[in-house]
Amino acid sequence: MSMDNNPSPGNKAGGLTTILEKSLGAAAKGGSTTLNAVYRYAEPISEKGFVYMDTPGYDPVAATGQVAGGCNVLAFTTGRGSAYGCKPTPSFKLATNTDIYNRMIDDMDINCGDIVDGVPIEQKGQEIFDYMLRMASGEKSKSEQLGYGDAEYVPWVIGATM
Repeated sequence: MSMDNNPSPGNKAGGLTTILEKSLGAAAKGGSTTLNAVYRYAEPISEKGFVYMDTPGYDPVAATGQVAGGCNVLAFTTGRGSAYGCKPTPSFKLATNTDIYNRMIDDMDINCGDIVDGVPIEQKGQEIFDYMLRMASGEKSKSEQLGYGDAEYVPWVIGATM
């Protein structure tokens, strides 16, 4: 392994050359909502609305920080099919493309790729919101049904790691 500014092999396979490119894509997905607060890793979240937490780009470590900060339902987006579950907090998968949704139907909860095919964003947002309410009321996500998440609570070790 090398420290080359893009530690994820999946990111490289997807065409990203640096972690900066990944971050720019993430920032673009934030939309136009006002940023209300910025938090350190695992710091308790006290503000409402759109907030940011400083986490690494590694899924289990990032989600662990969010859970430690108070996240009680995790909407997990994936474009390459991360098989991730988060036992301490119910988590559901949003497939960002129809291909990954179809290939991983047993582990993907919602197909967001159909927006490209014409499903209105507002309609998809309502679908996600309704599903989130059902999960908060006790419905199990596909990851939970599969038993994913037992060993995926991974605190961030601050500093360079390889």
